[in-house]
Amino acid sequence: MIIMMNTPTTGQVNRVMDKLRQLGLDGHSITTADKTIITASGDLSACNPDLYERMPGVDKVVIVAKPYKLASREFQQHNTIVTVGTASFGGENIPVIAGPCAIESYKQLQQAAASAKEAGAAMLRGGAYKPRSSPYSFQGLEKDGLEIIRTVGQEVGLPVVSEVTDPRKVELIAEYVDMLQIGTRNMQNFVLLKEVALAKKPVLLKRGLAATIEEWLMAAEYIMSGGNDQIVLCERGIRTYETYTRNTLDLSAVPVIKHISHLPVIVDPSHGTGSWRWVSPMAKAAVAAGADGLLIEMHPCPEEALSDGPQSLTPGNFTQLMEELDKLTAALGRTVNKKKNK
Repeated sequence: MIIMMNTPTTGQVNRVMDKLRQLGLDGHSITTADKTIITASGDLSACNPDLYERMPGVDKVVIVAKPYKLASREFQQHNTIVTVGTASFGGENIPVIAGPCAIESYKQLQQAAASAKEAGAAMLRGGAYKPRSSPYSFQGLEKDGLEIIRTVGQEVGLPVVSEVTDPRKVELIAEYVDMLQIGTRNMQNFVLLKEVALAKKPVLLKRGLAATIEEWLMAAEYIMSGGNDQIVLCERGIRTYETYTRNTLDLSAVPVIKHISHLPVIVDPSHGTGSWRWVSPMAKAAVAAGADGLLIEMHPCPEEALSDGPQSLTPGNFTQLMEELDKLTAALGRTVNKKKNK
């Protein structure tokens, strides 16, 4: 991996690419917000840093053995901090994203948002486009839902995140939200990942139902190679032979990711367990494991929810969880990113 100096010339980049081709290596140039990077793969003996580090425009050469080059700790030692409005993932604060699974009406989302803000949530979530297992289930309010979440987010002063399911809808959804979510079913929708990279919005990337950690990071690599390094990974449980919970929440993924990658990782205990009873204990366990944030489903009236009611907390449940997280994070030397109204 050849990291160029700031603002290299086209000639300098082309010269490095030519050198790679001469040595039988495949080169790929990537331009991010603040740097130009050239990745190369092939015979390791031809990747001698001395061959490139004295070339004009080259800052340094990093040998990365992992297939997820840009997402690896080998490429970047310090943690990536992803900022979405007033929320910041990857530092000492632990932002909590809260809201209903699906946007059902302005009143429903406004009530949820007001409760989330009062309890200390840092971001508001809500699905406008819902990929459901059954074609007969509620599919979301679509553009009307986007207008609602933008309006409510502005009213309560919280940045908002919503899922994008279709490459053709990326540009539209990006106009309304502060962060784009890639759901578990689309983690390996590579066309969608490439489109999301071009949107230049922070991305919440959920782990696939049966994805390995490496496959998850390779999905992040698609977005990063497209020039967007503002990615927050989200562990949301994987499918195993256990049926008592909706999924098996893999909390071991949190320290593993933090060891091998510089990207922040948060946890969704709502989808990870499928029952509101287990959300709070698993949320606290996630924070204890080192998670950089939480994604919690909360509905003003879960028994009437059109989507995922059984796993949604009530406003009262959520407030209690936030109070318990206050005590836990204080003991761990971290803080919950709280934005209460005074």
